[in-house]
Amino acid sequence: MQTQAILKFVRLSPKKARAIADLVRGKPVDEARNILKYSTRKPARILFKVLESAIANAENNHGADVDELKVKEIYIDQGPVLKRIMPRAKGRADRILKPTSHITIKVSDGH
Repeated sequence: MQTQAILKFVRLSPKKARAIADLVRGKPVDEARNILKYSTRKPARILFKVLESAIANAENNHGADVDELKVKEIYIDQGPVLKRIMPRAKGRADRILKPTSHITIKVSDGH
């Protein structure tokens, strides 16, 4: 049985989020929780909330045992990029890119 949680359009760089996602891919959920909970990086806080949602979905919707769950898949897709302008000297302007991400976490009990 496989359950998922998705968070879309989160204001986070996919490149930075993927670095944290690689730490928890394939791990049991209790170990993944600890890794994300005690990390000081911004993507870890967001991934922790999505992981908690996936665990709650598995528990409430399918009656899964939390102790047997593993992080089967976790991937970060690129969302739309917000383009902003920063005025500079002599009438010039620089472009500021504000990336967004779509986060998907799938947990499975191994069956």
